[in-house]
Amino acid sequence: MLRLRLSGLSFDAVYSSPLQRAARSAEIAGFPDPRVTPLLREFDYGEYEGVTTREIHARRPGWELYKDGCPGGETPAQVYTRALEFIQICETTGGRVLAFAHGHILRAVAVAWLRLDIAAAAGLQLDVATLNRLREDPDHGRLLAMWNAP
Repeated sequence: MLRLRLSGLSFDAVYSSPLQRAARSAEIAGFPDPRVTPLLREFDYGEYEGVTTREIHARRPGWELYKDGCPGGETPAQVYTRALEFIQICETTGGRVLAFAHGHILRAVAVAWLRLDIAAAAGLQLDVATLNRLREDPDHGRLLAMWNAP
């Protein structure tokens, strides 16, 4: 079993989105060869790629990513399915997993982990270059043990 270390923690697997910025973050953090998975790629914004939320709201008041999705891109249900599939992969690892990815998919992974509706992801602020920890507790089940930590 592969064991990698970061600040005293060891990991049995390290995953990255196929997008360069996630793979580069993994490299900077000391993990130059993560397992690349398309399950961690960012939300497919379709026609909204490169358009700001403010611009979308000007055209479509009340629009919400995790409720409405993106025309020509992914639906919230599709992103939630990807998040669940990534969780299944992590569960088969049998140990600690480290993932380098993007804000919207990581928020989806967190709510899928907690078995919440995908719309709950809108309520999770997630800044760039932060740490988050999801864990299984024998007494309390699935927990969001740390979120958006610098």
